[in-house]
Amino acid sequence: MPKGRLEAFSDGVIAIIITIMVLAISAPKGSAPADLLALAPSFLSYALSFFFVGVYWANHHH
Repeated sequence: MPKGRLEAFSDGVIAIIITIMVLAISAPKGSAPADLLALAPSFLSYALSFFFVGVYWANHHH
């Protein structure tokens, strides 16, 4: 298999992973700042996961 095809496949897999991660984020139930603050742990875990997937993707290309 040519190297370009494998890179394209892995890019697609990583894009699907990031898309699935975004779909797991839910909107706050209310409009008060406290409602948004309740989602902070979920958002922090998403941000860290996105960062690690991005680091993996960058290292894969270098």
